Amino acid sequence: MSFIADKQTLEDLNIPGRYKNNSVSRLFDHTLTAGGSRLMENLFQYPLTDAEAINQRSAIFEYFTGLELKLPFDAESFALVENYLRSGSAGNQLSAGMAIGSKRLLQLLAQDKDYELLMNEVCQTIALLNQFHAFSLSLDVQGSPYEGEFLRIKKLFGEPRLAWLQREKGVQQLSFFKLVRYDYLLRSGLQEEMKELTTLIFQLDVYLAVSGVAFLKGFRYAKALPAESHQLIAEQLRHPALENARGNAISLTEDCNVLFLTGANMAGKSTLMKSIGIGIYLAHMGFPVAAERMEFSVKDGLYTSINVPDNLGMGYSHFYAEVLRVKKVAEEVASGKNLVAIFDELFKGTNVKDAYDATLSITEAFSDTSECFFIVSTHIIEVGESLAQKRKNFKFVYLPTVMDGHVPRYTYQLEAGISSDRQGMMIIQNEGIIELLSSEEAVAKR
Repeated sequence: MSFIADKQTLEDLNIPGRYKNNSVSRLFDHTLTAGGSRLMENLFQYPLTDAEAINQRSAIFEYFTGLELKLPFDAESFALVENYLRSGSAGNQLSAGMAIGSKRLLQLLAQDKDYELLMNEVCQTIALLNQFHAFSLSLDVQGSPYEGEFLRIKKLFGEPRLAWLQREKGVQQLSFFKLVRYDYLLRSGLQEEMKELTTLIFQLDVYLAVSGVAFLKGFRYAKALPAESHQLIAEQLRHPALENARGNAISLTEDCNVLFLTGANMAGKSTLMKSIGIGIYLAHMGFPVAAERMEFSVKDGLYTSINVPDNLGMGYSHFYAEVLRVKKVAEEVASGKNLVAIFDELFKGTNVKDAYDATLSITEAFSDTSECFFIVSTHIIEVGESLAQKRKNFKFVYLPTVMDGHVPRYTYQLEAGISSDRQGMMIIQNEGIIELLSSEEAVAKR
């Protein structure tokens, strides 16, 4: 079963979009091959829910982290070879030979370029395969998590029908009969072997790209635990796309499954919640996370409610869109799914009294499902004060505001408790909005 994260969640966390600024997938997509890029995109679409599979994948990434290896060819060369191998050739060797014979005849009679192009494709494929074979043999993988895939590569290159490959190392031109034979083998006779080999190259491309980002950014690999352990522990967790981001410690268990977050505007609540969501998502992919340490029990999925839009076409107000989002999560929780749900400023689209009542009752109701983890932020600190009096499974934290005179400064470091910061009017006053509107000139123009 694949990890669940719907479109709203992916957009809230800015996960997809290799061409999208600051997206998480773009952060990691430094693959060299088109097939590697496709594989990377597929990995982002289907995080895992099996702890063993997650740890196995992350162990391979970790093995390559710090080795600073690069594939032994450039993107343009491999693109030519990839397209050549994917094109296939029809029929048996005789019919393939007749087709190449026609290309040769056209070259002699009409200076047609197809024969020369095929010669170049076959020679480049031979060269690239030999380069990759030598590169794979240079890897010290004995006893490593990558050893299984290395042995598959070794077996493929040991195929008796590929024995000619080494003999043709460095070849620039082939005789007509060799061209016919090698073209047939590469695109038809050994088609399945070539498909498996290119898949292994794509996988290695992804391993090198992801591990390179981990090394460059100082990311670490999370340890996946069985679902029944019900815990999430992270040290120095931060947003992966922000330079010099502050890290924070996060801890949730079955007995303390709700993180209740307060703090002033601009204190960093939304960024922190996105950091947690992205960390959980990447961890389920087996990818490195922006943290010094992370352990997590696998979950069935992740839902967020951070940037819920209204829907004018459907006639939904912002508040009703929020209600529908909460209902969606409630349905998933009620169905027995083991989830992480993140709610940023619940019911901010309605009046303070309704927002207080709704946030209190909904948060309290969600918290009864101890198998799920909930992260809730709010400006309405009275909700936290009420919950603190009657709930033992809540962890209350806040992001503080430090006043330098009349200027607020934000530490972005979590502290235990419930915020008492109320600097909204001070920020408005600092910007001079009231004075601007009440100036004599402004009044005269009305």
